[in-house]
Amino acid sequence: MTYCLRIADIPVTERPRERLLTYGPKILATAELIAILLGTGQGHGKLSAVGLGQYILQELSKHQRDPLVVLREVNAPELIQIPGIGPAKATTIMAAIELGKRAFQSRPGENTVIDSPAAAAAALSQDLMWQTKERFAVVLLDVRNRLLGTQVITIGTATETLAPPREIFREVIRQGATRVIVAHNHPSGNVEPSNEDIELTRQLLNGAQFLGIPLLDHVILGDGNHQSLRDITTLWDEYPQGD
Repeated sequence: MTYCLRIADIPVTERPRERLLTYGPKILATAELIAILLGTGQGHGKLSAVGLGQYILQELSKHQRDPLVVLREVNAPELIQIPGIGPAKATTIMAAIELGKRAFQSRPGENTVIDSPAAAAAALSQDLMWQTKERFAVVLLDVRNRLLGTQVITIGTATETLAPPREIFREVIRQGATRVIVAHNHPSGNVEPSNEDIELTRQLLNGAQFLGIPLLDHVILGDGNHQSLRDITTLWDEYPQGD
């Protein structure tokens, strides 16, 4: 494994900063993005900044975990244990991770119209998106689909959460909402619904019909993605909500 090439030895057009300025950040490999944060290399074998970025990802994925998942959860002491990463580089990486989370997880303000699964996911991203345990939450809306607030109803384990329909609708009624979107996260990152998710949705749609509180969607979040059960099932045809 050779990562010793210095940034100065790389043709100008191939250097991470220049590539970002020319093509935008999406084209860069994760190691190149880290290299821009690090600025300089070193560590074992006097690695270049890109090489040190690759080495960090390699160290983080030692236990066969996705290095990006680990990177989202890493702390400064863990980074400092990696050769070549001191307090300055560790805090730079941590600050960049936190900025990314805050930008992604910025939630819409009160009275924002929630008119799509993406808008519902944005409202709950901070509460659900990258949690290590399953959480079940509601997006509370008024008659015009304007956001009244959000509420985490239950917190479960890494693989399941219990969300009794009675508790869900009790919170909806208590908050004075007239419409609701329910959501939960999959810590695995796979946003496809399970059989249990579909059965719970069926129960909730039935309860919503009885109470006259339209259930507009059930959204699953995970690893930066989301999935609308209303988009991929026929449950809303079976239980019309009058919305």
